[in-house]
Formats: sequence, structure tokens, C-alpha cells
Amino acid sequence: MPDSTLPPDHLKDSHALLSEHGYATSNTWYHGTSSALAESIARHGIKRSGDRDMQAATEKTMATIGNSFQATTEPVYLTPSKELAYYWAQQIVQKRSSRFGGHEQPVVFAATLPESLNAQVKPDVGAATLLLHDAGEAYMAYLAGIYQANNLNVPDIDLMKADRLEYLHTLGMAYINADIDAAHVAVVTAGPE
Repeated sequence: MPDSTLPPDHLKDSHALLSEHGYATSNTWYHGTSSALAESIARHGIKRSGDRDMQAATEKTMATIGNSFQATTEPVYLTPSKELAYYWAQQIVQKRSSRFGGHEQPVVFAATLPESLNAQVKPDVGAATLLLHDAGEAYMAYLAGIYQANNLNVPDIDLMKADRLEYLHTLGMAYINADIDAAHVAVVTAGPE
């Protein structure tokens, strides 16, 4: 039985992108999400704070316990690797499944950005706080496995002192504070792209 935490073969791209300098980047980025959001993304693009169901559930929970909820606009999280996007897609599926149940699956979208949008992609240094928790430890272990599988040294990074570009190249974490139009996105499938 295959390990469901491992990406399918068609998403394994680190061998082509990863070197001792980290992940190479281009104008093609990847976004991992749940199959429950795939149709909306295909039709409307990748929107900031795009999971309206999770926002509504959080707001309802906060109201139930007597706290107010102020929604914030989250950026679109991206990565230079399909393999890394798959990891984050699994996290979204797990989060949504614990809230809504169902049988959602991880989905990876490619976003090929025009230069004006590509210039807005930034290293996700805000991920430092996430990476200090259990979820971050799991990501770092996943990432270490990818580095090892590609015969590279496992990243030894001080998250609080790391250079901004280390978050992008070493950890593969980026974001854009803009919506990405549907014309620039496509689901990554096992067939020819």
C-alpha cells in the first residue's frame, strides 16, 4: 500500500529544481489546496483568503464561545515546487476534514505569472512562527526527506536569523499579496502539461 503522505510521481519535481543552493524559481509557482476548492479556483482563480467555508466556520466558533472574529486578508501562499505544494495541500485537506468531514483530496495548481505579478512574489518570512510549532516540525521533516532523497545536505537553518531568501530557496516558501486570475492557473495532472 503506498504512503499517502508522499506525492504522486507526477508531482515529484525536486530532483529538477533543488541544488545545494536550494530551490530554483521561475515565473511558474505552485499552490496546494483541497479538491473542494478546485472548481472555484479553476473558474475564478486563486483568491486571497479564498477558503470562505473555513472563515465562516471560524467566525461561527468564535461567536459560540463569545469572542468576536475579525477576518483578515491572507495572501496567496506559493512554492516553487509541486512536491512542496502537495505537502501544503495535504495540510489543507486535513484541516478541512477535521472541520467538515468528507472525502477531499489534495490538489496542486500551477500558476504561471506574467512578469508584473511575478515581481510581487515574496519570500514567506512570516512562516517562521508556523515553523516553530508541531506543524512546522512536520514540514521540516518532510523537507529533510526531499533533500536526502536528492543526495543533498538537510537544511540547517536558524529560523529567527535566516536571510529572507533562505525562506524562499531553502524552504520553498513564498507568497503573493494579490489574487491570481484563472487565466494564469491550471491544475497539475499526471498527463502532459
